[in-house]
Amino acid sequence: MPLIDESGPIRIGEELDIHSVDGFLKRLDPSLLGVPAITQFPGGASNLTYLVRYDNRELILRRPPQGHKAKSAHDMGREARIMGALKAHYPYVPAVLAFCDDASFLGCEFYVMERIRGLIPRQDLPEGLDLSTADTRQLCLNVIDKLIELHQVDWKAAGLESLGKGDGYMQRQISGWSDRYRMARTDNAVDFESVMAWLAAHMPAQDSTTCLIHNDFRFDNVVLDPEHPTKVIGVLDWEMATLGDPLMDLGNSLAYWVQADDDATYLRMRRQPTHLPGMLTRREVIDYYVARTGRRVDDMTFYLIHGLFRLAVIVQQIYYRYHHGQTTNPAFKGFVHITNYLEQRCLKLIAESKA
Repeated sequence: MPLIDESGPIRIGEELDIHSVDGFLKRLDPSLLGVPAITQFPGGASNLTYLVRYDNRELILRRPPQGHKAKSAHDMGREARIMGALKAHYPYVPAVLAFCDDASFLGCEFYVMERIRGLIPRQDLPEGLDLSTADTRQLCLNVIDKLIELHQVDWKAAGLESLGKGDGYMQRQISGWSDRYRMARTDNAVDFESVMAWLAAHMPAQDSTTCLIHNDFRFDNVVLDPEHPTKVIGVLDWEMATLGDPLMDLGNSLAYWVQADDDATYLRMRRQPTHLPGMLTRREVIDYYVARTGRRVDDMTFYLIHGLFRLAVIVQQIYYRYHHGQTTNPAFKGFVHITNYLEQRCLKLIAESKA
Protein backbone atom coordinates (compact mmCIF):
# COMPACT_ATOMS: atom_id res chain seq x y z
CA MET A 1 0.00 0.00 0.00
CA PRO A 2 1.46 3.41 -0.94
CA LEU A 3 2.55 5.73 1.83
CA ILE A 4 0.28 8.77 2.29
CA ASP A 5 0.88 11.83 4.45
CA GLU A 6 -1.51 11.55 7.38
CA SER A 7 -3.03 14.04 9.75
CA GLY A 8 -3.35 13.49 13.48
CA PRO A 9 -5.18 14.69 16.58
CA ILE A 10 -6.09 18.37 16.78
CA ARG A 11 -3.83 20.34 19.12
CA ILE A 12 -5.44 21.72 22.25
CA GLY A 13 -6.81 25.18 21.63
CA GLU A 14 -6.94 24.74 17.84
CA GLU A 15 -10.19 22.77 17.61
CA LEU A 16 -12.84 23.55 14.98
CA ASP A 17 -16.61 23.59 15.51
CA ILE A 18 -17.54 20.44 13.62
CA HIS A 19 -21.19 21.49 13.15
CA SER A 20 -20.20 24.83 11.64
CA VAL A 21 -17.70 23.16 9.33
CA ASP A 22 -20.26 20.53 8.30
CA GLY A 23 -22.94 23.13 7.66
CA PHE A 24 -20.68 25.25 5.48
CA LEU A 25 -19.31 22.36 3.46
CA LYS A 26 -22.70 20.73 2.81
CA ARG A 27 -23.94 24.04 1.42
CA LEU A 28 -20.91 23.94 -0.85
CA ASP A 29 -21.39 20.28 -1.81
CA PRO A 30 -24.77 18.74 -0.85
CA SER A 31 -23.52 15.31 -1.96
CA LEU A 32 -21.22 15.01 1.06
CA LEU A 33 -22.18 12.01 3.18
CA GLY A 34 -22.05 11.55 6.92
CA VAL A 35 -20.61 13.63 9.74
CA PRO A 36 -17.02 14.66 9.01
CA ALA A 37 -14.01 13.48 10.98
CA ILE A 38 -11.64 16.43 11.43
CA THR A 39 -7.93 15.94 12.07
CA GLN A 40 -4.95 18.30 11.87
CA PHE A 41 -1.70 18.22 9.93
CA PRO A 42 1.56 18.80 11.80
CA GLY A 43 3.28 22.16 11.72
CA GLY A 44 1.12 25.15 12.44
CA ALA A 45 3.46 27.98 13.42
CA SER A 46 1.70 29.83 10.63
CA ASN A 47 -1.70 28.99 9.18
CA LEU A 48 -3.43 25.87 10.49
CA THR A 49 -4.32 23.02 8.15
CA TYR A 50 -7.02 20.40 8.75
CA LEU A 51 -8.23 17.30 6.97
CA VAL A 52 -12.03 17.08 6.81
CA ARG A 53 -12.95 13.51 5.90
CA TYR A 54 -16.49 12.58 4.82
CA ASP A 55 -17.66 9.11 3.86
CA ASN A 56 -17.27 10.01 0.19
CA ARG A 57 -14.77 12.90 0.01
CA GLU A 58 -11.72 14.42 1.67
CA LEU A 59 -11.21 18.18 1.86
CA ILE A 60 -8.54 20.47 3.30
CA LEU A 61 -9.45 23.51 5.42
CA ARG A 62 -6.95 26.31 6.09
CA ARG A 63 -7.42 29.01 8.72
CA PRO A 64 -5.22 31.54 10.56
CA PRO A 65 -3.51 30.62 13.85
CA GLN A 66 -5.15 31.33 17.17
CA GLY A 67 -4.25 34.44 19.16
CA HIS A 68 -3.14 37.94 18.22
CA LYS A 69 -1.89 38.37 14.66
CA ALA A 70 -0.31 41.20 12.71
CA LYS A 71 -2.94 43.06 10.69
CA SER A 72 -1.47 42.14 7.30
CA ALA A 73 -0.57 38.54 8.18
CA HIS A 74 -2.51 35.33 7.49
CA ASP A 75 -4.73 36.78 4.74
CA MET A 76 -6.82 33.76 3.78
CA GLY A 77 -8.58 35.59 0.95
CA ARG A 78 -5.30 36.62 -0.65
CA GLU A 79 -3.88 33.10 -0.46
CA ALA A 80 -7.03 31.62 -1.99
CA ARG A 81 -7.06 34.19 -4.81
CA ILE A 82 -3.41 33.50 -5.68
CA MET A 83 -4.04 29.77 -5.86
CA GLY A 84 -7.18 30.21 -7.94
CA ALA A 85 -5.42 32.44 -10.47
CA LEU A 86 -2.26 30.32 -10.61
CA LYS A 87 -3.81 26.86 -11.00
CA ALA A 88 -4.10 27.02 -14.81
CA HIS A 89 -0.48 28.17 -15.17
CA TYR A 90 1.20 26.06 -12.49
CA PRO A 91 -0.71 22.78 -12.13
CA TYR A 92 0.91 21.79 -8.83
CA VAL A 93 -1.37 24.23 -6.96
CA PRO A 94 -4.31 22.55 -5.18
CA ALA A 95 -7.74 23.56 -6.50
CA VAL A 96 -9.49 26.03 -4.19
CA LEU A 97 -13.15 25.15 -3.72
CA ALA A 98 -14.40 27.99 -1.53
CA PHE A 99 -13.32 30.98 0.54
CA CYS A 100 -15.36 32.13 3.55
CA ASP A 101 -15.11 35.56 5.17
CA ASP A 102 -18.23 35.07 7.32
CA ALA A 103 -16.91 34.92 10.89
CA SER A 104 -20.13 33.33 12.14
CA PHE A 105 -18.84 29.92 11.03
CA LEU A 106 -15.40 29.68 12.68
CA GLY A 107 -14.74 33.18 14.01
CA CYS A 108 -12.22 33.85 11.24
CA GLU A 109 -11.71 33.69 7.50
CA PHE A 110 -10.85 30.31 6.02
CA TYR A 111 -10.77 28.49 2.73
CA VAL A 112 -11.34 24.95 1.54
CA MET A 113 -9.32 23.17 -1.13
CA GLU A 114 -8.90 19.75 -2.67
CA ARG A 115 -6.67 17.24 -0.97
CA ILE A 116 -3.66 16.12 -2.98
CA ARG A 117 -3.04 12.62 -1.64
CA GLY A 118 0.64 11.97 -1.41
CA LEU A 119 3.79 12.15 0.68
CA ILE A 120 5.16 15.28 2.32
CA PRO A 121 8.89 15.13 3.18
CA ARG A 122 9.04 16.87 6.53
CA GLN A 123 12.01 16.74 8.91
CA ASP A 124 12.72 13.23 7.69
CA LEU A 125 11.41 11.13 4.83
CA PRO A 126 8.26 9.20 5.79
CA GLU A 127 8.89 6.00 7.70
CA GLY A 128 9.07 3.12 5.29
CA LEU A 129 10.30 5.22 2.36
CA ASP A 130 13.85 4.14 1.63
CA LEU A 131 15.43 6.00 -1.27
CA SER A 132 18.80 5.21 -2.76
CA THR A 133 21.40 7.96 -2.97
CA ALA A 134 20.60 8.32 -6.68
CA ASP A 135 16.85 8.56 -6.02
CA THR A 136 17.45 11.08 -3.24
CA ARG A 137 19.43 13.22 -5.65
CA GLN A 138 16.66 12.97 -8.25
CA LEU A 139 14.08 13.99 -5.64
CA CYS A 140 16.24 16.98 -4.72
CA LEU A 141 16.58 18.09 -8.35
CA ASN A 142 12.85 17.63 -8.96
CA VAL A 143 12.01 19.85 -5.99
CA ILE A 144 14.39 22.59 -7.15
CA ASP A 145 12.93 22.31 -10.65
CA LYS A 146 9.49 23.21 -9.28
CA LEU A 147 10.92 26.44 -7.86
CA ILE A 148 12.53 27.17 -11.22
CA GLU A 149 9.26 26.46 -13.03
CA LEU A 150 7.44 28.83 -10.71
CA HIS A 151 9.93 31.60 -11.46
CA GLN A 152 9.17 31.10 -15.16
CA VAL A 153 5.38 31.48 -14.85
CA ASP A 154 3.87 34.32 -16.91
CA TRP A 155 2.37 36.17 -13.96
CA LYS A 156 0.73 38.75 -16.19
CA ALA A 157 -1.09 36.05 -18.14
CA ALA A 158 -2.22 34.60 -14.80
CA GLY A 159 -3.77 37.96 -13.88
CA LEU A 160 -1.47 38.49 -10.90
CA GLU A 161 -0.23 42.00 -11.75
CA SER A 162 -1.72 43.38 -8.53
CA LEU A 163 -0.04 40.79 -6.32
CA GLY A 164 3.00 42.95 -5.56
CA LYS A 165 4.77 46.15 -6.49
CA GLY A 166 7.60 44.47 -8.43
CA ASP A 167 10.57 46.82 -8.92
CA GLY A 168 12.24 47.89 -5.69
CA TYR A 169 11.42 44.60 -4.01
CA MET A 170 14.82 44.24 -2.33
CA GLN A 171 14.70 47.71 -0.80
CA ARG A 172 11.20 47.09 0.57
CA GLN A 173 12.26 43.72 1.99
CA ILE A 174 15.30 45.04 3.84
CA SER A 175 13.37 47.98 5.26
CA GLY A 176 10.27 45.97 6.08
CA TRP A 177 11.94 43.00 7.75
CA SER A 178 14.21 45.31 9.73
CA ASP A 179 11.19 47.21 11.05
CA ARG A 180 9.41 43.96 11.86
CA TYR A 181 12.39 42.62 13.78
CA ARG A 182 12.68 45.74 15.91
CA MET A 183 8.96 45.52 16.72
CA ALA A 184 9.18 41.81 17.61
CA ARG A 185 12.39 41.93 19.61
CA THR A 186 12.12 40.82 23.24
CA ASP A 187 14.58 41.62 26.02
CA ASN A 188 16.22 38.18 25.69
CA ALA A 189 16.78 38.46 21.92
CA VAL A 190 19.86 39.84 20.17
CA ASP A 191 19.49 43.19 18.39
CA PHE A 192 20.59 42.18 14.84
CA GLU A 193 21.58 45.82 14.22
CA SER A 194 24.95 45.04 12.65
CA VAL A 195 23.34 42.50 10.31
CA MET A 196 20.61 44.93 9.29
CA ALA A 197 23.22 47.63 8.66
CA TRP A 198 25.28 45.23 6.53
CA LEU A 199 22.25 44.25 4.45
CA ALA A 200 21.32 47.88 3.83
CA ALA A 201 24.91 48.71 2.82
CA HIS A 202 25.46 45.67 0.56
CA MET A 203 22.14 45.50 -1.24
CA PRO A 204 22.60 45.05 -5.02
CA ALA A 205 21.88 48.17 -7.07
CA GLN A 206 18.69 46.67 -8.50
CA ASP A 207 16.52 43.57 -8.48
CA SER A 208 17.77 40.79 -10.76
CA THR A 209 14.29 40.64 -12.34
CA THR A 210 10.66 40.46 -11.24
CA CYS A 211 8.78 37.17 -11.22
CA LEU A 212 6.25 35.24 -9.18
CA ILE A 213 7.95 33.97 -6.01
CA HIS A 214 6.69 31.54 -3.38
CA ASN A 215 8.56 33.01 -0.38
CA ASP A 216 8.35 29.80 1.68
CA PHE A 217 9.54 27.12 -0.72
CA ARG A 218 10.66 24.08 1.30
CA PHE A 219 10.47 20.31 1.10
CA ASP A 220 7.63 20.21 3.62
CA ASN A 221 5.56 22.39 1.28
CA VAL A 222 5.69 19.90 -1.59
CA VAL A 223 3.62 16.74 -2.12
CA LEU A 224 5.22 13.65 -3.67
CA ASP A 225 3.55 10.97 -5.77
CA PRO A 226 3.14 7.94 -3.46
CA GLU A 227 3.73 5.55 -6.37
CA HIS A 228 6.80 7.46 -7.64
CA PRO A 229 8.12 9.30 -4.57
CA THR A 230 10.76 11.33 -6.38
CA LYS A 231 8.00 13.04 -8.44
CA VAL A 232 6.45 16.29 -7.16
CA ILE A 233 2.67 16.46 -7.67
CA GLY A 234 1.79 19.43 -5.45
CA VAL A 235 3.16 22.66 -4.00
CA LEU A 236 1.46 24.02 -0.87
CA ASP A 237 1.33 27.10 1.38
CA TRP A 238 0.97 30.17 -0.86
CA GLU A 239 0.46 32.59 2.03
CA MET A 240 3.55 34.70 1.31
CA ALA A 241 3.67 34.45 -2.49
CA THR A 242 4.21 37.76 -4.28
CA LEU A 243 5.99 39.45 -7.17
CA GLY A 244 9.66 39.89 -6.38
CA ASP A 245 13.26 39.00 -7.02
CA PRO A 246 13.79 35.25 -7.63
CA LEU A 247 17.24 35.33 -6.04
CA MET A 248 15.61 36.52 -2.82
CA ASP A 249 13.26 33.52 -3.07
CA LEU A 250 16.22 31.19 -3.58
CA GLY A 251 18.06 32.72 -0.61
CA ASN A 252 14.97 32.34 1.56
CA SER A 253 14.74 28.65 0.67
CA LEU A 254 18.41 28.08 1.40
CA ALA A 255 17.99 29.43 4.93
CA TYR A 256 16.16 26.15 5.66
CA TRP A 257 18.68 24.04 3.71
CA VAL A 258 20.59 22.29 6.50
CA GLN A 259 23.25 20.02 5.03
CA ALA A 260 25.11 17.08 6.55
CA ASP A 261 28.31 18.98 7.43
CA ASP A 262 26.61 21.86 9.24
CA ASP A 263 27.21 22.50 12.95
CA ALA A 264 25.22 20.64 15.60
CA THR A 265 22.92 23.57 16.39
CA TYR A 266 21.87 24.04 12.77
CA LEU A 267 21.39 20.28 12.40
CA ARG A 268 19.03 20.30 15.40
CA MET A 269 16.99 23.02 13.65
CA ARG A 270 16.59 20.94 10.51
CA ARG A 271 13.01 20.80 9.18
CA GLN A 272 13.59 18.95 5.91
CA PRO A 273 15.70 15.96 4.83
CA THR A 274 18.39 17.97 3.03
CA HIS A 275 21.11 16.23 5.08
CA LEU A 276 20.67 12.87 3.37
CA PRO A 277 23.29 11.34 1.06
CA GLY A 278 22.40 12.42 -2.46
CA MET A 279 20.99 15.81 -1.48
CA LEU A 280 22.73 18.81 -3.03
CA THR A 281 24.69 21.20 -0.84
CA ARG A 282 23.64 24.86 -0.75
CA ARG A 283 26.48 25.67 -3.16
CA GLU A 284 25.33 22.94 -5.53
CA VAL A 285 21.74 24.21 -5.38
CA ILE A 286 22.93 27.67 -6.41
CA ASP A 287 25.04 26.27 -9.25
CA TYR A 288 22.14 24.10 -10.48
CA TYR A 289 19.71 27.02 -10.34
CA VAL A 290 22.09 29.25 -12.30
CA ALA A 291 22.73 26.55 -14.91
CA ARG A 292 19.00 25.90 -15.43
CA THR A 293 17.87 29.53 -15.51
CA GLY A 294 20.85 31.27 -17.10
CA ARG A 295 20.38 33.94 -14.45
CA ARG A 296 23.63 35.64 -13.51
CA VAL A 297 24.62 35.47 -9.85
CA ASP A 298 27.91 37.19 -9.09
CA ASP A 299 27.68 36.59 -5.34
CA MET A 300 24.88 34.94 -3.34
CA THR A 301 26.16 36.17 0.05
CA PHE A 302 23.64 39.02 0.30
CA TYR A 303 20.74 36.71 -0.55
CA LEU A 304 21.89 34.01 1.87
CA ILE A 305 22.27 36.47 4.75
CA HIS A 306 18.92 38.06 3.98
CA GLY A 307 17.30 34.61 3.98
CA LEU A 308 18.72 33.82 7.42
CA PHE A 309 17.73 37.23 8.77
CA ARG A 310 14.22 36.93 7.40
CA LEU A 311 13.90 33.48 8.99
CA ALA A 312 15.05 34.97 12.28
CA VAL A 313 12.34 37.64 12.07
CA ILE A 314 9.66 35.03 11.39
CA VAL A 315 10.88 32.92 14.32
CA GLN A 316 11.07 35.97 16.60
CA GLN A 317 7.57 37.12 15.66
CA ILE A 318 6.25 33.72 16.70
CA TYR A 319 8.28 33.84 19.92
CA TYR A 320 6.99 37.37 20.65
CA ARG A 321 3.44 36.04 20.62
CA TYR A 322 4.43 33.26 23.04
CA HIS A 323 6.48 35.60 25.25
CA HIS A 324 3.52 37.94 25.67
CA GLY A 325 0.96 35.19 26.26
CA GLN A 326 -0.78 35.65 22.91
CA THR A 327 -0.31 31.95 22.16
CA THR A 328 0.36 29.06 24.55
CA ASN A 329 1.87 26.49 22.17
CA PRO A 330 4.83 25.12 24.20
CA ALA A 331 6.73 24.38 20.98
CA PHE A 332 7.45 28.11 20.70
CA LYS A 333 9.12 28.44 24.11
CA GLY A 334 12.68 28.06 22.85
CA PHE A 335 12.32 30.00 19.61
CA VAL A 336 14.33 32.95 20.96
CA HIS A 337 17.41 30.70 21.04
CA ILE A 338 16.94 30.08 17.31
CA THR A 339 16.75 33.84 16.75
CA ASN A 340 20.02 34.35 18.61
CA TYR A 341 21.75 31.51 16.78
CA LEU A 342 20.71 32.86 13.38
CA GLU A 343 22.38 36.20 14.15
CA GLN A 344 25.65 34.35 14.76
CA ARG A 345 25.21 32.50 11.49
CA CYS A 346 24.69 35.81 9.64
CA LEU A 347 27.74 37.36 11.30
CA LYS A 348 29.86 34.36 10.29
CA LEU A 349 28.84 34.77 6.63
CA ILE A 350 29.60 38.48 6.83
CA ALA A 351 33.06 37.78 8.25
CA GLU A 352 33.75 35.18 5.55
CA SER A 353 32.70 37.65 2.85
CA LYS A 354 35.45 40.04 4.04
CA ALA A 355 38.15 37.37 4.11
